[in-house]
Amino acid sequence: MKGRDLINVLLPDELIAEVFRRLGGSKASCDACALVCRRWLGIERACRRHVRIGANGDADRLMEALVRRFSGLQSICVDERLPISCPSPLVARITPRKRHARRSSEARSTLENNEFGENEVVCSISDAGLTALANGCKGLEKLSLIWCSSITSAGLSSIAESCKSLRSLDLQGCYVGDQGLIAIGESCQLLEDLNLRFCEGLTDKGLAGLAKGCAISLRVLGIAACAWITDNSLKAVASHCSSLESLSLDSEFIKNEGIIAIAEGCQSLRALKLLCRNVTDEGLQAVGSFCSLLELLALYSFQKFTDRSLYAIGKGCKNLRSLTLSDCYFLSDKSLETVAAGCTGLTYLEINGCHNIGTLGLESIGRSCPRLSELALLYCQRIRNSALLEIGRGCTLLQALHLVDCLSIDDEALCEVAQGCRNLKKLHVRRCYEIGDKGVIAVGQNCKLLRDLSLRYCDRVGDGALIAIGQGCPLEHLNLSGCHQITDVGLTAIARGCPELISLDVSVLQNLGDIALAELGEGRRVLKDIVISHCPQIIDAGLAHLVRGCTQLETIQMVYCPSITSAGVATVISSCNHLKKVQIEKWKVSNRTMRRSAAVLSFLCVEL
Repeated sequence: MKGRDLINVLLPDELIAEVFRRLGGSKASCDACALVCRRWLGIERACRRHVRIGANGDADRLMEALVRRFSGLQSICVDERLPISCPSPLVARITPRKRHARRSSEARSTLENNEFGENEVVCSISDAGLTALANGCKGLEKLSLIWCSSITSAGLSSIAESCKSLRSLDLQGCYVGDQGLIAIGESCQLLEDLNLRFCEGLTDKGLAGLAKGCAISLRVLGIAACAWITDNSLKAVASHCSSLESLSLDSEFIKNEGIIAIAEGCQSLRALKLLCRNVTDEGLQAVGSFCSLLELLALYSFQKFTDRSLYAIGKGCKNLRSLTLSDCYFLSDKSLETVAAGCTGLTYLEINGCHNIGTLGLESIGRSCPRLSELALLYCQRIRNSALLEIGRGCTLLQALHLVDCLSIDDEALCEVAQGCRNLKKLHVRRCYEIGDKGVIAVGQNCKLLRDLSLRYCDRVGDGALIAIGQGCPLEHLNLSGCHQITDVGLTAIARGCPELISLDVSVLQNLGDIALAELGEGRRVLKDIVISHCPQIIDAGLAHLVRGCTQLETIQMVYCPSITSAGVATVISSCNHLKKVQIEKWKVSNRTMRRSAAVLSFLCVEL
């Protein structure tokens, strides 16, 4: 290319920057472009719009370096749950002579001071880091500060003063006070999205002050575990933020008064998620009466409302598309019948632990909601085959089905769903002990678009089911954990028939051996994640066959495999250059493997 660098000669910075912007924001692609030449490095830094970091080490200095290098940042996420070290572009250059010594010392320090992350020293980002961020990124539009416990109102005020274009703010787990939130409301009047989950220092005063300042712009609000926020806050939001479209509430201190105020004042509401145990029928009836545009409703652990609430929703919210009912003990089939009759455009339904909802309610959904695309039935022991028979006949657009602990559903129901819902792409079944080979074979024969299959602890599923799936479905994700009848024969059929398999869980399979792993290792596989824990017949030879072809592996879990030794672990580590996590008993990792891998893997193994 020397003397023929036509791109840099003919294209101005603006066009190269436009090319970078069309990479889709992929960090790997941006980093690759930055390594081409110094000019591209400078352009890429100016074009970088989003970064996500963990508060590991000196977080304030890291933030200063970030805003100095990437001047055009618009979105920043600081998540203290992420143990991410300082990125390499911010580290000073190392001469080749010192590189080898540095790597050796890093490996030793990782082993001695940070053994498997147990003694990791984390320095939280503080107000000083936020001030540096505010001064360096005045065009910031999205800021997430997740569990940043050292942030106070002073730091938030500096963001408010400098970042007038802020549109999204996530303060989950931050102990900020009212003054910081009031400052955001006064200065950031374009704010649309605010998350206040676990902000224990806030009171009604802070939220009311923000609502006044962001009255026109606020669209999305989330509140959870804020003990000092009461109905008065919701009244302030209702009186000022009439354009609110999404509200998520998780609080024991919110009662009917606040919900009624929101329903009357925010009639543009489209999404409502409630975990408020002191709200009764009166609050939900107000939602049904005033929020006719509601499209998503999720109700969790409601123990003080009855079918009257869902009757109001079915009558008033004709645009409802998504409904989640979790642990709502006093709802019965009448609730689903009303919703089915009034909300015929329903596309998502989840019923979790609602023990009084049975077959009749779900049958009405099958007859009246032909657009249903995803159905989740969790711990619904009163729902029987006839409900899914009606779903199979009426909901032909169904693409995802989740069944957990539905003990009265068997192969007959699954066969009907498979024959009627041929667009099915995801099927998750767990601990449904009456479902066996017959139902899964029907899925393999009819659902040619199936990509994601999970059959955890379905004891009656065997090799015949997997042979049918391998012949008919282009699987990308497969979970067979606890299916004790499956052997090498079934998994070999999957290996031969599903070359695009990305993730595989075959843990707790007593009869699985090395033959299946050898078949998986044939050719160049795209497999990235595999779980083989609690498989007593797998030995080191099987691992060697697996990693020979599956060179793209990123995570592997193999705890409690008694026949796997330190030699097998070393083979995995040395053969897979993309590994990010290996879960194995600590005593099976040799000192040499630790020395080779500690410097490049953030999580090598855990002691179980």
